[in-house]
Amino acid sequence: MSRRSSGLIGAWAEAQRVAQREREGQLQAVLRQQRDAERAQRAHERDVARMQREQRAAYRQHRDADALRRTRELDERVALLEGLLASGCAAPVFSVDSLRRSEELEPFAPGRLAVPVPMPDQRSYQAQGGWTPAGRAQAEQQARARFEQDWYAAQAAEAQRQEQLAAYRAQYEAWAAGRLAEVRAHNSGIAGMVESLRSGDAETVVEFFSAVLYASTAWPEGFPREVSAAYDRSARGLVLDWDLPGYEVVPAAKGIKYLPSTDQEREVARPVTQRRALYRDVLAQSVLLAVRELFAADPFGVLQGVALNGFVGGVDPATGVASRVCVASVMVERGVFDGLNLELVSAVECVTGALSGRLSAKPDERVAVVPLLTPEQVGSGVVSHGEGAEPDLLSMDPIAFEGLVAELFRARGLQAVTTRRSNDGGVDVEALDPDPISGGSIIVQAKRYRNTVPPSAVRDLYGTVQGAGANKGVLVTTSGFGPGSYTFANGKPLTLISGAELVDLLHQHGLRGRLGGGAGAGVGVPAQASGRGPVAPPEAEDDFSVLGMVWSGPVALDVCALVCEGDRVLGDEFFVFFNNPGTPDGAVRMVPAVSGDRAAVRVGFDALPARADRLVLVAAVDPEVNPDADLSGFVDAGIRLRDDSGVELDQLVVSDGRPGETALVLGSFRRRASGDWDFVLGGKGYRGGLGELVGDFGIEVE
Repeated sequence: MSRRSSGLIGAWAEAQRVAQREREGQLQAVLRQQRDAERAQRAHERDVARMQREQRAAYRQHRDADALRRTRELDERVALLEGLLASGCAAPVFSVDSLRRSEELEPFAPGRLAVPVPMPDQRSYQAQGGWTPAGRAQAEQQARARFEQDWYAAQAAEAQRQEQLAAYRAQYEAWAAGRLAEVRAHNSGIAGMVESLRSGDAETVVEFFSAVLYASTAWPEGFPREVSAAYDRSARGLVLDWDLPGYEVVPAAKGIKYLPSTDQEREVARPVTQRRALYRDVLAQSVLLAVRELFAADPFGVLQGVALNGFVGGVDPATGVASRVCVASVMVERGVFDGLNLELVSAVECVTGALSGRLSAKPDERVAVVPLLTPEQVGSGVVSHGEGAEPDLLSMDPIAFEGLVAELFRARGLQAVTTRRSNDGGVDVEALDPDPISGGSIIVQAKRYRNTVPPSAVRDLYGTVQGAGANKGVLVTTSGFGPGSYTFANGKPLTLISGAELVDLLHQHGLRGRLGGGAGAGVGVPAQASGRGPVAPPEAEDDFSVLGMVWSGPVALDVCALVCEGDRVLGDEFFVFFNNPGTPDGAVRMVPAVSGDRAAVRVGFDALPARADRLVLVAAVDPEVNPDADLSGFVDAGIRLRDDSGVELDQLVVSDGRPGETALVLGSFRRRASGDWDFVLGGKGYRGGLGELVGDFGIEVE
């Protein structure tokens, strides 16, 4: 009994031990799972912390790089000011020859009209069939009839070609004769101006040397250009008041520093003494550079001496009234000035020492000096030009602009009146040339545009000329014309006058007018071969530019546009892409591609917000269409710049894509201080697609 009981107890004890071991194994497994989960959680937390640190580091690097970039821009601006005189001396000297126009005209190019119509070869007309003598005779008669029919048709076509060729040649010769006469008249006027300069005509001297200062490429963008001058013929001396830049031309900040603790940028102030010293030096350099420009542009010996007074404008803090004060004055003989080595002189010491001139000790506080000699002291014939006296054609009242155009036609000996504002039929000025042979009625349209005039405007003018039965139509603009306009006007009684030609004509006839920053300033936009982007004309409510994208390769892309201030998008609504096809103001929107383009964006540059200074175009692989593609198939890429009617104005080349990248910055249109837009080539690629790209521009992608 005891052995049996002992055996049962042993079996039961063994079962208990097995159960205990199973429970302990299960417990150990649970504990292992908990430890593994805890280790995984800690690893995840470490990864998250590392990613956050890396993101913070990347963000800080981006902000540091942005601050460094802006600091470099300040350094470059200061370097430009410090080297103003040296770089100005290296700029090309203004020459009278640059005003002369070439008499070489575009050669006569009749195109297909120059190719004679080929005559049929009788040997090619063989008799077909005819096994009997009668059949062969009939076949030969039919072949001869076909040959004669084709021969007479070719003769008629050739006669028509020769007639059209003669008419086209007559049109060309008439255009060439008129164009050559115009060029020769212009060059004759330049020759007359040179003779007037040699004779010392006071008004011509003042006009010429004022234009020298305006046309100089030595002045940085933003420097004022306004002059009042008089010429002392007996002493061969030019006396002028010339505007100088204000104290703000020297950056108040020395650099930009990013503070990660507050996530803010702080401007590092430039030491006041350094800023004042640099400003005083800039004024002295400007005075010397202006005098150098005048003497260098005088191959006729008209100037024996120059007296220049430098003025700065601004608000007088004592009175709160805008005023101009003289902060520099110098009188210098040509022989003395020619003995200076301007590239090595200290500008301040040169003005105040070698030239015994006057330079304000505190120009930043508008402390004035007394001019050594003023234009009024030379005589009563003071001529003033510049922003204060010469009207800006781009900002002129439309009615006043039409009046100025009518005055120009009257100055050329024509009878001209402006039309009424209502029911004028697209006619702004009606002119009459009284010449009994070449004269007649002329219809004039005056378009105060900043953008290239579209060919549709030229076609409309031609229709108006035909409808009114006028002898000629003239289209005057403050901008320019594209190839399509000149092609349409060729051979028709139409004359196209661009902004630069208009300013030239005004000055030839003693009238005043300038384009933007100075007399004869360049016309903004798209400048057919300059790579600049357009600015819409004030009157044209529907004047937009279309940016058409083209590329080779099978890759499907999303083309997007970002309206930015600097390198930051103005807001999510100013990121134009497939889910947001337009900005709230309608200035930028996606449009269907036409004429071989693969994508298109319609832009009204003048309609963009005032604080927007960049329009960035980007492209990214469409992940739904090409999920595994990259930009290696994005080649032969470009942007076709078109007007709103679809006429191509320019082509802008952009960078090709690279393997592994899925998004690319194509380029950006950047607003200049003058209001024009320049195109800057891009090329930065991204492997993380559109999301990574727009993140660089401040767009948060979830």
